[in-house]
Amino acid sequence: MSTSLWRQHILPFSVLLGLLGLAALAGDALLHRFNLVWIGRYLGIPGTILIIGSLVYSLRKRKYLHSGSPKTLLQFHELTAWLGSLLVLLHAGVHFNAILPWLATLAMGVNVISGLVGKMLLDRSRRHVQSQREHFQLRGLSRPEVEQAVFWDAVTLDAMARWRKVHIPIFIVFAVLALGHIFSVFLFWGWI
Repeated sequence: MSTSLWRQHILPFSVLLGLLGLAALAGDALLHRFNLVWIGRYLGIPGTILIIGSLVYSLRKRKYLHSGSPKTLLQFHELTAWLGSLLVLLHAGVHFNAILPWLATLAMGVNVISGLVGKMLLDRSRRHVQSQREHFQLRGLSRPEVEQAVFWDAVTLDAMARWRKVHIPIFIVFAVLALGHIFSVFLFWGWI
């Protein structure tokens, strides 16, 4: 069962997170290799636009928007947030110029990990607990016996289901730090 748990739950999560890190490192290496580091300076703009665009799903989910399929918008949210995060990571590069951008990047990274936890682990865990319930019911256990057999899995699932209570505040911290960074860029570039 642990191999199945690893393959079905942990590995996809690790692969998506690893791909984001590898793509950011490879992209940064390519920018440096071809002396195009200056492009990275501007990748934060489309990255931020993609991340803002990913919020359409949240607006639909909270019924501020009434059109669009929630499933399609969730896929759009996941894709645009991942691509936007990649562009922001390329924008950040390996340059340590100021603390505010790095705090924003760190908050974005934590938010991405939080989002992946919600996407990968919560959904799969929910299906796992349901399949365990069905398995015990097929073995002829009564409803109270089934609930007792899956009790700790259900408690864990309930705790995991509260991940949004962490994901949204982390996003707010990221947004405030990102806005502070953007404001400081405008200020130092003399645009304000």
